[in-house]
Amino acid sequence: MANRDQPVNGKRSTLSLLNTGNLVLTDAGLSNVWSTKTSSSKALQLFLYETGNLVLREQDINGFVLWQSFDFPTDTLLPDQKLIEFMNLVSLKSVNNYSSGSYKLFFDSNNNLYLRYDGAQSSSVYWDADRSFSYNNSRVATLNRLGNFNFFDDFTFKTTDYGTVLQRRLTLDIDGNVRVYSRKHGQVNWSVTGQFLQQPCQIHGICGPNSACGYDPRTGRKCSCLPGYSIINNQDWSQGCKPSFEFSCNKTKSRFKVLPHVEFDNYESYKNYTYSQCKHLCLRSCECIAFQFCYMREEGFSYCYPKTQLLNGRHSTTFEGSLFLRLPKNNTVFSEEYDSLVCLGNKGVKQLGISYINSKENGSVKFMLWFVSCLGGIEVLCFFLVGCMLYKKNRKQSIVVIHGNDLEEVTGFRKFSYSEINQATKGFSEEIGRGAGGTVYKGVLSDNRVAAIKRLHDASQGGNEFLVEVSIIGRLNHMNLIGMWGYCAEGKHRLLVSEYMENGTLADNLSSSELDWGKRYNIAMGTAKGLAYLHEECLEWILHCDIKPQNILVDSDYQPKVADFGLSKLLNRNDLDNSNFSRIRGTRGYMAPEWVFNMQITSKVDVYSYGVVVLEIITGKGPTTSIPNKDGEDFCDESLVTWVREKRRKGSKFGCWVEEIADPKLGSNYDAKRMETLANVALDCVAEEKDVRPTMSQVVERLLSH
Repeated sequence: MANRDQPVNGKRSTLSLLNTGNLVLTDAGLSNVWSTKTSSSKALQLFLYETGNLVLREQDINGFVLWQSFDFPTDTLLPDQKLIEFMNLVSLKSVNNYSSGSYKLFFDSNNNLYLRYDGAQSSSVYWDADRSFSYNNSRVATLNRLGNFNFFDDFTFKTTDYGTVLQRRLTLDIDGNVRVYSRKHGQVNWSVTGQFLQQPCQIHGICGPNSACGYDPRTGRKCSCLPGYSIINNQDWSQGCKPSFEFSCNKTKSRFKVLPHVEFDNYESYKNYTYSQCKHLCLRSCECIAFQFCYMREEGFSYCYPKTQLLNGRHSTTFEGSLFLRLPKNNTVFSEEYDSLVCLGNKGVKQLGISYINSKENGSVKFMLWFVSCLGGIEVLCFFLVGCMLYKKNRKQSIVVIHGNDLEEVTGFRKFSYSEINQATKGFSEEIGRGAGGTVYKGVLSDNRVAAIKRLHDASQGGNEFLVEVSIIGRLNHMNLIGMWGYCAEGKHRLLVSEYMENGTLADNLSSSELDWGKRYNIAMGTAKGLAYLHEECLEWILHCDIKPQNILVDSDYQPKVADFGLSKLLNRNDLDNSNFSRIRGTRGYMAPEWVFNMQITSKVDVYSYGVVVLEIITGKGPTTSIPNKDGEDFCDESLVTWVREKRRKGSKFGCWVEEIADPKLGSNYDAKRMETLANVALDCVAEEKDVRPTMSQVVERLLSH
């Protein structure tokens, strides 16, 4: 691609071969975007060879070549095309964006072949051919039609189908890996027949700062933020994650969370430091946000790597060390992925070399041995069956024991006693909310944190089931979900402790003049992100089942936080069988049709409720709105969804229809185009057919693109 970073209009642009011998690309504005910068007074011809090489040459016997595309590769090398000194292969930015990306394949000054990541925040080499030819300056690499990529006849990379003449191409893909694609003549689809890196997480820049890359052959590569960090842009993982906490330089207010087998790039190392020395080394520096500690068994000593930045992280089972992440002591981190016990046992069992002398067998003894063996086998089988039943019965309780202690130590999510809760709420004296699930009270914990404490009405659920659900909810961590601090399960009491929001609920603020258009749009966006996390990013399948303005809280910056998530499962665990619910959940006006018609319940019920809430954010009207009759005097009730649909149907003929549905309190202070986009997304969410509704991640993607 000659002009990859300066694309032109495909209809009105022209490619011209001038009399001067220059090949020029002109855009619709008649300005020269690109040219071969060649000149010749002879007759010329532009010729496309079967090899894929576009050649500008003189039209005579010698056919002198003025310019050829093979000398200017983009991201792909074709058979017999040479990659030489000062040439680069540069990846695309994305599948649909052909401009220059962040990955480059090139020769360095030592004649070695490298792959490098050039990002906005860092630049680093992550692969090389491990060859150096300082005595030879003719750096040339080629791919032939048999499937062999080599340079200097020393470094050789062969495809899995090497030896057959096929159409081939070597491409530096957008994910930073170099792959060879092959196909037979006449075929349409290409097949991958070789790639430079077999471990995708070795590629730099994929997951961005403060995140780690994990790879599963069945599901592929996955990026995840470190505990205490949240993603910056879920459409672009290369931007990485940002801390969700205020960092303190005071070492007495810091703690370390261990992440086994998590490895980051190392820049500074200290040999033969103990764990304690490494920890204190990090605590002494305000810039140290983590340290990596590894004991090298083969070498017999340890390495300490303090880190001021966390780049190119990856999960690696071959890495014997751990990352110790620095977090505030009062920081609540809920991350199922990292909260696991790691037991490092022996790598193998050495068999004792004991020899035995065979004696002559005795028949009766042999019979007795067989009899005893069979009897013992029956006993073992019985013990096994009983053990399975006991394990199944106590499995949930075991999980709670492990998670309960681990959660309190690692995440700050803890169990409160009923007396602590009673003291914090001053005898449940200040009620701040009430719903079908329970009553919410304001309280002040012993560490002076202001909390919202919800007393659940339905306490019929068993203790173990309640604790299992609480352990799941306690591990959720997202900036748009209410922070859960703990629980109480004592006797008949079932209570949840969460962070307190001074600005109250979205329902409280919809009538306020403080809620301008920008804040409303951000609330719609943040709520969508929180629900997308619950539906698609959690390790557990969680439906909210009661999305409404009363369950969306807003903080001091009017950032939304979804509350009461997971409580439909938590309150009635036995009612949940995959996606079958025994009774209707939710609030009238926000409930999807599936509840009424006893259809299968999926995450699309939350999508429907979200759509109604968004329409309420736009219009300022409740789910059932009053509209005047034709005579303009009497009023009748009509569904908000139906009313907005009708306004769009009639108004779309005359241009902008959102003016008729916009909340009067906004006046003209809103972005009409953005409001129309948001309204259209909301109407898609409230489609009668659940399969027509988008997922919450698709909603987020649509809102981010406008």
